Amino acid sequence: MIEIRVPRLNANDASYVLVEWAAGDGQEVRAGDPVAVLETSKAAEELAAEAGGVLRHLVREGAECAPGQPIARLLAPGEQAGERSGERSGEQPGEQGGEHPGERPREHAADAAGDRGGEPAAQAGAAQAGAGPDGAGPGGAGPDGGPVVTEPARRLMEERGIPPERVRALGLRVVRRADVEGLDLIEVPRVQRRIAEVVTRSHREIPAAYAVMRIDVTGALSRARELSRSERTLIGVPELVIDAVAGLLGRFPLLFAAPVAGGRARPAEGAHVGVTIDVGRGMFIPVVRHADRLGPGGIARELTRFRATAMNGSFTEADLAGGAITLTLHPADGVIMAVPLVPPGQICALALTAPRSEVVEQAGGGFRARKVVSLGLAYDHRYVNGMQATAFLGEIRAGLERLSGGSAPI
Repeated sequence: MIEIRVPRLNANDASYVLVEWAAGDGQEVRAGDPVAVLETSKAAEELAAEAGGVLRHLVREGAECAPGQPIARLLAPGEQAGERSGERSGEQPGEQGGEHPGERPREHAADAAGDRGGEPAAQAGAAQAGAGPDGAGPGGAGPDGGPVVTEPARRLMEERGIPPERVRALGLRVVRRADVEGLDLIEVPRVQRRIAEVVTRSHREIPAAYAVMRIDVTGALSRARELSRSERTLIGVPELVIDAVAGLLGRFPLLFAAPVAGGRARPAEGAHVGVTIDVGRGMFIPVVRHADRLGPGGIARELTRFRATAMNGSFTEADLAGGAITLTLHPADGVIMAVPLVPPGQICALALTAPRSEVVEQAGGGFRARKVVSLGLAYDHRYVNGMQATAFLGEIRAGLERLSGGSAPI
């Protein structure tokens, strides 16, 4: 017998969700066959069988699984699992025998009623979801086989306008007030909950400082249009900024490094630039690897691939891991400045706004219109000081403004 355990897929998540079994319980699989799909905070990963055998599930789809936890067993043909049906490793009490958390058999409903929202035991068999308070049918279910809803739970459903379908979807045999309490709340998407964990950790661990520069990108936009025609792909300011940032790895190695204990930092393996991508299905930060070797055209093709991947939600951990520095994009009109979050494991993060128009006075008299962006840098003040940060921003600015004919900084 071989146990299939959950591997550690990234450094941020304490658990993953088993979203799908790719092979059924009792199905024979071969070595390398996909058996399950695990979802992290940002990606889905297939888990393959290490050897051949008969697959026996230990947890069900939708369960949260910690790294190292057994989720299945591979048995040799004819080998027995050595456990009674329903006694499955990795399930919590109350999940055995096909019950959902919170399910109790009918004979225990009276004992449990006083434990859930202070309901007296006499109310445990009150009313079926969507039916009147006249109660349950045989075997602890309502007349149409639905759940039994206690009187306090039924009153709360009426008070908050919670439809019976929401209650039935809980999958419980007996529904109490505590089960209904959160049904009218807005559920924060799982991706956003994971983002919240990273945000909380960043604010707790990283004493970040911030600097911002305004950059004339009039000439850079013209150059981007020329490159778009020659490279046959759409290139804009973000691609030019990534190219400029990646080219500074050699001069500013500390800004690309990873912090370690004792006031030291591990040098980056390459100019790997993470870029925020959000197409309405949650924010992802895939990594443009060795961006210094790609040029604006190659970077543009990578960003196009990332957007397509974000649309169908098929990022893997390999797409999202290994960033040395992050660029957050803020393309909405009217945004003049943004303060990025420094991801744990990095020292710096940049924020780029969309180009906006402004009119400036010329040295020889008169006025001219130009396009500018704001480029901000959040940095871990334990490793980088303000002079280094502004020098880094200044080099990016100088490279972009050279494309504008060397306009004077303001």
